[in-house]
Amino acid sequence: MDRIDGKILLSMLESGGSNLNSHRKDVDALNVFPVPDGDTGTNMSLTFTNGINEVRKNGSESLPVIAKTLSRGLLMGARGNSGVILSQIFRGFNQSVQGKEELALNDLDEAMLNGSRLAYKAVMRPVEGTILTVIRESTERAHAYCEEHPESSIEEYMTELVKEAEVSLANTPELLPVLKEAHVVDSGGSGLLRILEGFKAALDGKPFVESAQIPVRREEKTEKSSGYRTEYILELNDAGMKSFNEERIRKNLDKLGNKITLIVEDRIVKVRLNTMMPGEILTMGQRYGEFKKVQIENIQDELKPSIIIEEPAKKAEEKEYGIIACAAGDGIGKLFREYRTDVVVSGGQTMNPSTEDFCTAIKKVNARHIFVLPNNSNIIMAAKQAAEVTEDKDIIVLETKSIPQGLSACISFNPDASVEENTEQMKDAVGNVKTGQLTYAIKDTTVDGREIHEGDYMGLFEKEIVVTSKDKMEAAKELIQQMMDEDAEIVTLIKGKDATEAECDELEEFISEQYDADVDVQNGGQPVYSFIIGVE
Repeated sequence: MDRIDGKILLSMLESGGSNLNSHRKDVDALNVFPVPDGDTGTNMSLTFTNGINEVRKNGSESLPVIAKTLSRGLLMGARGNSGVILSQIFRGFNQSVQGKEELALNDLDEAMLNGSRLAYKAVMRPVEGTILTVIRESTERAHAYCEEHPESSIEEYMTELVKEAEVSLANTPELLPVLKEAHVVDSGGSGLLRILEGFKAALDGKPFVESAQIPVRREEKTEKSSGYRTEYILELNDAGMKSFNEERIRKNLDKLGNKITLIVEDRIVKVRLNTMMPGEILTMGQRYGEFKKVQIENIQDELKPSIIIEEPAKKAEEKEYGIIACAAGDGIGKLFREYRTDVVVSGGQTMNPSTEDFCTAIKKVNARHIFVLPNNSNIIMAAKQAAEVTEDKDIIVLETKSIPQGLSACISFNPDASVEENTEQMKDAVGNVKTGQLTYAIKDTTVDGREIHEGDYMGLFEKEIVVTSKDKMEAAKELIQQMMDEDAEIVTLIKGKDATEAECDELEEFISEQYDADVDVQNGGQPVYSFIIGVE
């Protein structure tokens, strides 16, 4: 093959998306830290699926239109840092192919190279040993191959690209010691390789077709294990109308949750259930069409409905300032609202919001200047991407990496100060907060020389695991001891969903007796982390 057109490109994209989605849990499992929030594969799959769905919805067979539609769909659907970088790769691809109804070998080669260039530009401080390395090394080496073999076919080029991506991915542990210690390769690079493998399979005439079966985690499906009430309304696209099978979907939903409602009316599908895996539910639905409504809410153990972390749109006069914060947990959401936050975007470690989620939140805030608080390092890039595509408002994304940082930023906000003064004051407040989190290990591993076993409680001080113990309270107290110093004046203790009132009282008493600091206890209701601790 010496050229590809729009039909072939679409086949490549669908094959790549299917291969990625089929292996998303394998990619998730490559998370270095053994915490229950490894979601790189899910983020990349949701991102890529959103792009492909937009292409299908458009229906065009023109290659430039497909590339442009894909790029926009990926950009708006981007979740997590890996998803944002993936969207930038195909943004560069799109820029390079505009005006070309067919791509010759050199066109495809240049488009992939340009994707690598834009991905690097999107990251302020690129780190080698990541997806960035894999896209750069594979495209550069494939380009060198093209220069040495100008008569090569497109299939031969793609074979070389996949081969070099495999070599680059295998070498990522040599570039990032944390990967080597954990005996894993980079998760984002692994997700990218799955997409490229899908491209090659399509060109070879054996495209990957996604299995209808959804992997099931080994968890007891009880009322108390259903941590998220997940609800959506989906409009089936043309492809979805052909492939959607109500009985098969119902069986898959039954494997992933309980209290299931499934209603199919012509092209509209309504789903509601309780599940521990909202990301998988959305991934399963997204392949059939376009979401018209998505709502996820945290459910307490007694299955009492929590407050939906979303503010309804309000018609009001334009004001000077607005604040948007990202949080998981109804208690944390209420806390942010008490501190002047206009919209709380539902999300956190286990469910990263997309660029479009932030854009939707921005539209709800009728203000000239809007501060956005991601409150998680894996959400910052999506928030910044939303700011870039928003043209009619001044969006300031503060790089808050934790809930305590976000709360401190809100507290320091002054509605009477200038934008510059508020930005400086809020950044200063963020810099004065130390964050600790207590969670549990989901696998055996070694991190920073520390041997960790599945089920151990782990204390994270900022991004470092500083405590491991079989005993939850022992781990929590040692974490607090490592965070406290003579300058500590205020300790904020945020209770998670799985922590008890007695445990919270015990920690409050421990801090009060051991340190001369005020203790502010809040019921956050957050998943994954038993306690989030802020020290100022």
